[in-house]
Amino acid sequence: MTTAVAIQPAMPRPTPIPIAAAKPKQKRSPSGKENLVQAKPISSVGPVANIRTRRERPCDACRRRKSRCVIHEGAVLCVLCDFHKQECTFVQSPQPRKRKVTSDLKKDDSGNTVSQKKRSVDAEPPPLALPTPTITATAPSPLPQRPQQHTFNSRDTTALGETLGLQRRQHSRYIGLTTPFDSLLIGLSHFDSRNESTFDLGTLRRVNDHECFIMLPDENTQDYGDDTEAFNAIEQIVHPHGPALIDIYFRTVHPSFPIIQKHLFIERHRTGDRTFSPPLIAGMYILALNWWSFDSNLAPYPKPDASRLEAIASKALSIAMERPKLSTIQAGLLLLQRPEADSWSLTTQLVAIGQELGLHLDCSTWSIPLWERGLRKRIAWALYMQDKWSSLIHGRPSHIFSANWAVKPISDDDFKEEGDGFETKREESEDDMSENEKGLILFAQMIALTAIMAEVMDTFYTQVAIQDFANAGKNSTRLILERAKPVQIKLKEWFAKLPASTRMDNSSSNRLSTTGYLHLAYFATEITLHRRIVQSIDPTTSDPYLLYICRSAAKTRLISAMDFVNRLKPEHLQAFWYFASKINFTLIGTFGSLLWATAPAHEEAEFYKTRLREYRWTLSVSAKRAEFLDYAVQMLDASRTMLNNLAEKPSLAQSQVSMSGVPPAPQRQNMRGGDVDMTGDGQGVGNLSRLNSSASLSFQGFANEPFEQFASESLGGDTPTSLG
Repeated sequence: MTTAVAIQPAMPRPTPIPIAAAKPKQKRSPSGKENLVQAKPISSVGPVANIRTRRERPCDACRRRKSRCVIHEGAVLCVLCDFHKQECTFVQSPQPRKRKVTSDLKKDDSGNTVSQKKRSVDAEPPPLALPTPTITATAPSPLPQRPQQHTFNSRDTTALGETLGLQRRQHSRYIGLTTPFDSLLIGLSHFDSRNESTFDLGTLRRVNDHECFIMLPDENTQDYGDDTEAFNAIEQIVHPHGPALIDIYFRTVHPSFPIIQKHLFIERHRTGDRTFSPPLIAGMYILALNWWSFDSNLAPYPKPDASRLEAIASKALSIAMERPKLSTIQAGLLLLQRPEADSWSLTTQLVAIGQELGLHLDCSTWSIPLWERGLRKRIAWALYMQDKWSSLIHGRPSHIFSANWAVKPISDDDFKEEGDGFETKREESEDDMSENEKGLILFAQMIALTAIMAEVMDTFYTQVAIQDFANAGKNSTRLILERAKPVQIKLKEWFAKLPASTRMDNSSSNRLSTTGYLHLAYFATEITLHRRIVQSIDPTTSDPYLLYICRSAAKTRLISAMDFVNRLKPEHLQAFWYFASKINFTLIGTFGSLLWATAPAHEEAEFYKTRLREYRWTLSVSAKRAEFLDYAVQMLDASRTMLNNLAEKPSLAQSQVSMSGVPPAPQRQNMRGGDVDMTGDGQGVGNLSRLNSSASLSFQGFANEPFEQFASESLGGDTPTSLG
């Protein structure tokens, strides 16, 4: 270990002798204690050589700042040089002292010498904290250098120093049961009051009796030290509008996507903390830029270049993955919320990093701060949703399995922020608190819906399920309907229990409403289920009655989804939309094209053709307020091009569909697969045995008005045609 060299003023010499700069890359004991700001008690055995008083010579940087130079025991760099990630040198000649300064050493209760935190009245006063900047500049000017703090904010650093996944100079990696670190051997280690045990390879941190992490120093990872450069480049791009963009983010995105510890972040940002994860703060800025023109203070000024932010964030994120922390997952999730970002590979990387951080585990009883437990659960469920919806929109296997997912359901306690190290909180208006509460409910409901959607994917779209349906042959549709019943009941109950605050018409005046993405996700889940049913039907071999029921239920879902899109208002379109929304809008058009392609008669095909033309017009108009809808329009045009190759459909007179309606219904035992119901009662294919007789008698084939009449009958009776 390198020993800091102190030059004693008692031995003057004619000319100062330069001393080699201390190298930041020197290996230090990864005890994790360096994350605590306050000076540690020093053993009374041996000389106290590493804490220098004002009688001793400070390093060059501390002399220029006129700051007290403190080197903790065993450290290579002084506190400030370590904080700014710069060399700690003693090269320059000392300057004459202008005034006498009292010593900052004091004795603690045990008689050990420690560094005094507070200055005396005669000591040099600390610099004033910067207020939140206001948007007054006519054009961005060079990024000003913020006054440097003499010491870190003890509350902030203590809060992060006690965490497992947010420490500033070390990162954690979960130790699994099959690794070389056997749990029984770990139990033989001696752990201190922080449940840490230091050895040659790192520091073991035990969070409970069964689970343990290894803490490793960041400085031993690749490209360590580049964060400051990346952070400064990001701030330069948005300067002087950074605080305003942060405010937009927390007003627009955070309420319904609460993956950041809001109060802790705001207080750190307000007090000039510059140790934020560069990709995280870049992701926040990038998302906030979507509402640049909505802020009257920002609209008159040139909008920062989002592409430059994205380039820096992408590079910084890849570097951060070498020393993963919770902020790494947060940054990745935010960057994936961009409508143009659909990186499947990044999603899989985040899942792997999340498992390395132990996000798949139950942290309810871990010995970590209470607020970090809630934050970990929120990030874990956000990662779960990212994986599951990415699986749906990309048509690829999920990487999270229920057998290895131990995270408890989200609760109100998981959103509390007390105990983060900052006692004072910024006052919020009643409207802000109301919107935050709605957002939390929306987030929780989206988690519940995602779990149902994941069950749909596992039941119908895994390779095992696909093979089961193929082996069933002509009975594949009935097998699908049989398996659909349980998940369909869950989907129906979820919708029935939706809180009033999540209704589409429950929006405040002059407020954007993010409820749209939740209801769109519901329709995407319905469509994903019915899409599998329609794909399994073979008109040449399927029972005509079964064909009629399944296609009618599917048609009802399509009309409901299209009507939902048609009723979206500006406050919905211009709000925050979850990343999967772009594809979910597209799936509605894809489902309509599928029903068009599989229509048994010309009249039914023309019906879907007309509805798809109307849907395209709605998307085109809405895209003026939500640009990501252009993708859905492009996909509709691509599907239309494919449908040009579709053979001409026979008319009703030429088809096997009776003009008097549905062929005579078979016996009850022929219409049921076990306890499977095949009418559209409820949400889709639930209760499929109770076909409304009046609907059957009034239905006059698959054409025009009777089709509209059928949509409101029993097959879609419980399907919400109006979510408002």
